[in-house]
Amino acid sequence: MAGTALGAAKAAKTNRERYGKDFYARIGRKGGQNGTTGGFFANRELAREAGRKGGLISRRGAAKKNVAVK
Repeated sequence: MAGTALGAAKAAKTNRERYGKDFYARIGRKGGQNGTTGGFFANRELAREAGRKGGLISRRGAAKKNVAVK
């Protein structure tokens, strides 16, 4: 198991040696093919409403007056 960047590099090298150069491409393809929901594209109105709600929530706070210091 990779706990550091060096460990991750070693694990990646081992995976490629054991399972072939295209190991990560194959497992990525499997993950992509598993999706069946279609995400927000399946329900455009739901996506529109979710975007509206997210846009209404401000993270900036109230506007402050710019007071010139004399």
